[in-house]
Amino acid sequence: MVKSVIGEETQLKSAEDRLFQSQVPTQVGLVIGKLSSSLDRGFVFDLVPTPPNDAGEPACSISDGGRDDRKKGSKGKSQMEASMLLVDRDWLAEHARQVYKMLLGGVNVVGVYIWASESSFKNSSTILWQTVKGVAEAAPFYESDLDERLLIHISYSPRRWTCRSCMLGSSMTSTSLRACDFKMGKPLATLQTFRCMYSFEMRLPIFTKDAPNASTLRDILRNGISYHVKELKGAKALVDGNLVVKDQQSTSDGLHEVELLLPFMKDGPAEAFSMEEVAGLVIFSGAVCSSSYLCPKESILQAISDIKGDIITSLRSRLDIMCDEAEEDVGSTVDGSGEANSEILTEKSTHQLILDELRKTCSLSFPRRVLVPWLGRIFICDYLQPLETFEDLKDRCKEMMSMELPTDTSTILELEEEATRLTAKSFWDVVPGKPASDSDPHIARKNGQDLSRKEGSSRSKNKNSNMIVTIAIVILAILLGLGVFVKPVSMAK
Repeated sequence: MVKSVIGEETQLKSAEDRLFQSQVPTQVGLVIGKLSSSLDRGFVFDLVPTPPNDAGEPACSISDGGRDDRKKGSKGKSQMEASMLLVDRDWLAEHARQVYKMLLGGVNVVGVYIWASESSFKNSSTILWQTVKGVAEAAPFYESDLDERLLIHISYSPRRWTCRSCMLGSSMTSTSLRACDFKMGKPLATLQTFRCMYSFEMRLPIFTKDAPNASTLRDILRNGISYHVKELKGAKALVDGNLVVKDQQSTSDGLHEVELLLPFMKDGPAEAFSMEEVAGLVIFSGAVCSSSYLCPKESILQAISDIKGDIITSLRSRLDIMCDEAEEDVGSTVDGSGEANSEILTEKSTHQLILDELRKTCSLSFPRRVLVPWLGRIFICDYLQPLETFEDLKDRCKEMMSMELPTDTSTILELEEEATRLTAKSFWDVVPGKPASDSDPHIARKNGQDLSRKEGSSRSKNKNSNMIVTIAIVILAILLGLGVFVKPVSMAK
């Protein structure tokens, strides 16, 4: 349970000044930071305003037509008492979902901030609680049972900050919004960075249409990633070359290198499938550059858990991006060489592709992860498709995070040298000793029948040859016997 919250003074004061200068009556956005259940403390790094929706309308307005409560008339008091906040909760949740994909291990969307008058805020407590709950569902914490988020209110009448912890139970109650001790500080300066280059390879079966486990490409990969979660849970970790065997804190500063050690065949699949059920194999391989950020007094085990969560989140995010992109461009995709591979998709999008229909090997490149400097030592990330550039990255960072990319692009890190790719092979391409030319099962059956005919013909010829040789030997033996018997008789005469 969060009892106190420390906000990054430089960033929050800058946000406050921006809001006062904007003269807008209300604004809503996301709170980015960390919540530590072990410390009962929250850390707020920055406030990110939610952009206007597709219709160009703000995500938050006031029910009385957007009148600024700072401009009070003769009837201002009675009107203020009736004013309520109108929040586009779905749009705010979508913003949280997109920002969630850009944050690295341990840094999360920890709540919602609202810029509004005291009266509007008090009249809208239920609406705001529902808004915070929607954001929490769109941007969940990895492997955490922490069922609370923050609601920060920045008031301009009077000018002050307040923070409440939202308990996200089944329904709103009088105790769902609880005041927290809020103060400014410099939490960014005390963060420690952990980084891991994690290589992986998943081999997943492609089932035939008639098999009970038949599924699409998206389903196959989602199931594979979910299975990989179990493997990562049991992984041990080396931090700066030392095995982490107990709950301990990091005392040294600087970048800490993490290496994950997976248990050897500990949770290997125990199922076996017949040749009639399996049509091929999906090989999903690559490398993920993962990072996590640790606050003072947090355990190293927390940093390792955050890295594991970041790996899984990154893989799922890439799969979603690839499938969403395919939705917009049905019928074509890009292979590893950057050329359109029309044989992979015909009239189906990638996530609906039934892989057992393939007769040739196909290959798909997943979006590559790039790291962008954000605040202090913290990086955020984005994913670029094979044909995208830093210009696309610039537009997304500005829209989602309300930030400008650095002019020096050399500070943008592309550490995943090994491409994350998917290769789908037919069953006949992965059978040991089977040539790739026989990838079509129908061709394989035909070749097998031809081979049987040839072998049968060869056996027949060999059998006839053996019989002829045997008969010749018998005749020769008879002739030799007669010769020996006749010759002594003639000499006696």
